[in-house]
Amino acid sequence: MASHKISDAVIRRLPGYYRYLRDLEKIGITRISSQELGARMGLTASQIRQDINCFGTLGQQGYGYNVAELRAHIGSILGLGQKYELIIVGAGNIGQAVAWYPGFSQRGFEPIAMFDVKPDMIGRVIRGVPVYNVTELRAYLAEHPALIGVVSTPARVAQQVAQQMIEGGVRAIWNFAPIDLKVPANVVVNNVHLTDSLLVLTYRLHQMELAGQSPDANIPVD
Repeated sequence: MASHKISDAVIRRLPGYYRYLRDLEKIGITRISSQELGARMGLTASQIRQDINCFGTLGQQGYGYNVAELRAHIGSILGLGQKYELIIVGAGNIGQAVAWYPGFSQRGFEPIAMFDVKPDMIGRVIRGVPVYNVTELRAYLAEHPALIGVVSTPARVAQQVAQQMIEGGVRAIWNFAPIDLKVPANVVVNNVHLTDSLLVLTYRLHQMELAGQSPDANIPVD
């Protein structure tokens, strides 16, 4: 494993590598070159090699990469292969979507509890996940430690919720609230701003219009 700091751009590409390699494995492809993998992912062969070499030299010139070995290696880098229990605060549409999505449990992410303030949500069970009153969050974490917390609350309470999670032992927060959370150095946070992603789409549409292109033109994606 490389000891130097890996850039955020490389880290953001790792899940894509894992996904493409997993799909290649499913259809029986056992070996692939950096050029072939880059063509599938919309990246250059040079970028593929640079990214993968950040974590050790795995391919062979003229021979390419062993798909299963590279997929397993990247999965190890991403921390897959173990179970992560997570809690969700905010049992609205986003929180329920996280609980319902089967792909998370297939990767080892297991929602164990949800929390909300709405009386009509408290006491419900969503895909096997019970919903508790948010006032029970501290006590629950004391009894059932979880490393990952999902915040899908209004912005005005998100920081307070995150602080309670951290005090309860949560060390990674997936934040869907429309605010950037402030966390200590020993806690990692991924702030997901859904509106930002949508604005990227409108930017690309606007650029196509300025260039006189039709909306279905093939525009490269970063």
